[in-house]
Amino acid sequence: MMQRKSTRHRAFDPDPEAPQTYCDMPGCTANAGYRAPRSRDTLRSYFWFCLEHVRQYNANWDFYKGMTPGQIENHLRADVSWQRPSWKLGTRGGQVFNEEEVLDPLDLLGAERRKRAERRRSRPQARSATPDVLRTPLSTLGLDWPVAMEELKARYKSLARQHHPDANGGDSAAEERFKAVVAAYTIVRVHLEQSADLDAVKAG
Repeated sequence: MMQRKSTRHRAFDPDPEAPQTYCDMPGCTANAGYRAPRSRDTLRSYFWFCLEHVRQYNANWDFYKGMTPGQIENHLRADVSWQRPSWKLGTRGGQVFNEEEVLDPLDLLGAERRKRAERRRSRPQARSATPDVLRTPLSTLGLDWPVAMEELKARYKSLARQHHPDANGGDSAAEERFKAVVAAYTIVRVHLEQSADLDAVKAG
C-alpha cells in the first residue's frame, strides 16, 4: 500500500525562507537555516544560524535582560492586551463572567472553582496581601500568594514544557503563551529574590 508523504513542516526543519548563506556564528561554516532576533528592539531583524548555534543562542536569550520588575510588568500588560482596553479577569466589558452559563458536562469548571474556593478559605489574609505587581503574573502562572521559590520553579517548568513552541509544532499561539509564562515567571522570581535579599539584610 502506497503511503502519502507528509508535507507538514516539522519543528526542527530549516526555515524555508532561510537565505543561502553560512551560519552567522563566527567560525561556523554550516548552512544557516534558523532565524533568531538580533535584540528585543529589532525583533524583525535576524541572525541566521545552523541548528546547533540557534539552540545555543536561544538558551542564552533573555528578552527582559536589564529591565526592572516594573518595566517587565508594564511590557507584559501592553503585550497581553495589544494596547487595547481590557477588563479585570472574569468580566466582560464590566459585566461579571458567570461560569454557570458555560456548558460543562464533565464538571471541569466546577471542580476548579471548588479548588480555588478552598485555597481562598485556607489563606484569606495572604490572598488579600498579594503585591499589586504580582497579581497578573501569578494569575498567568495559576499560582496564589504567597508562593515559595520551589513551587514557582516547578510550576514554570510544567508550563514551559506545555507551551514551548517546539512541543507544539512551532505554533505561533503557543509561542505567545510561552513568552507570557516566561515573563510572569521572571517577575515573580525577581520579586522573591529581592525579598530574600532584604530579609537577609534585616537579619544581619
